[in-house]
Amino acid sequence: MSSTVKVIVVGAGSRGEVYSHFASVHPQRMKVVGVADPRKFARKKLQKWHRVADDKIFEDWHTVIEEEKFADAVFICTPDRLHKEPAVAFAKKGYHVLLEKPMATTAKDCAEIVEACTQSGVTLSVCHVLRYDPVIHKIKELIDAGVVGDVVHIQHLEPVGFYHFAHSFVRGNWRNEAESSFALLAKSCHDIDLIHHWAGGRRCVKVSSFGALNHFCKENKPTGAADRCLDCPIEGDCPYSACKIYMDRVKQGHVGWPVSVICPTSLPDIESVTAALQTGPYGRCVYECDNDVCTNQIVNMEFEGGLTAAFSMVAFTEEICKRKTAIYGSKGELSYDGCQIRVIDFLTQKTTLHTAPSDAPGCFGMYGHGGADYHLMDAFISAVANNDPSLIRSGPEETLQSHRLVFEAERSRLESRVVHCNGVDLSQTAP
Repeated sequence: MSSTVKVIVVGAGSRGEVYSHFASVHPQRMKVVGVADPRKFARKKLQKWHRVADDKIFEDWHTVIEEEKFADAVFICTPDRLHKEPAVAFAKKGYHVLLEKPMATTAKDCAEIVEACTQSGVTLSVCHVLRYDPVIHKIKELIDAGVVGDVVHIQHLEPVGFYHFAHSFVRGNWRNEAESSFALLAKSCHDIDLIHHWAGGRRCVKVSSFGALNHFCKENKPTGAADRCLDCPIEGDCPYSACKIYMDRVKQGHVGWPVSVICPTSLPDIESVTAALQTGPYGRCVYECDNDVCTNQIVNMEFEGGLTAAFSMVAFTEEICKRKTAIYGSKGELSYDGCQIRVIDFLTQKTTLHTAPSDAPGCFGMYGHGGADYHLMDAFISAVANNDPSLIRSGPEETLQSHRLVFEAERSRLESRVVHCNGVDLSQTAP
């Protein structure tokens, strides 16, 4: 490794914080030298953690662009609808780009990001962190090794989690499509990307999708319920009570996610969380929010060669984002329960269990997504330091194709029809 990679964090929220902490784990490999965020508390917190100079703290990323280039890379962790403009601008300025998923909220904007990075000769890594989960990566290795023969069918489930969905997609930042993006893109572009990856380069030729918003609507509000949980006489009977999701956790000393993101101007404690629930979005009744994104959705895909795949996303689950996968092949069957991989060989009738240990450190929040957050950062910083984009597991073109598939799946849902992808320029047809 030739030198320390200097990075600017644009968007000092939850994901920006997590990715920046790679510098705390490996200070010789990465240094945060700039922070841009309109929120004073957020940017000052990162400044303090990483000892960033006062003249490199910005309210607006546009100001960073106006300065002479002073870092090697930029982490873009802004809200979904604010990805495209900074990604293109920083790429054209010569910065390598780590871009939080989704790439952007339209296929056209996604394509423009890839084009800007390609023309500028900079590395682009989209944060499909699941690609870097050691066990999930092992699935791809086993497929490529032929343990199940020719892949014929893939089933994949994302159980979002009942309180996770209420937090992020009913009360939170991704609740309303006009303000963020649709749920399949915001939450499950990870999963469509994995299916596309496991298909091994085969192009999707047909896709259909169905889904809807269920339960979290005004007509399901219990009789006697208040508009805010702190004022509600029946919140004790509600599994989605903000008192249970946030206040009870703080009382138990838990101030990590999701509590950590609800106090915009201070660290979470009893007083600040109480104030946030009294006046902020996270204290609202889940039946009185302006949410409009799907709580459950299925996507059916047919790839070249007859490979079929089925994906399901559902909000109402006990487990939080603990994916389940089954891959059926001509010579065997592979299943993943969120912890280990089980492979059955049809010829020998033997069952083999596989796992893959992660050496991700547990400190500084770098063990998120089963250690995948750490391995994503390790790959990106190594790619930049060594000028080796091959270390990025989700390259620009492949990521663009999987995003286009997400847009086409949503088109199918909205138009209630099967979308044929043969010979179609998806960058022009997708929303």
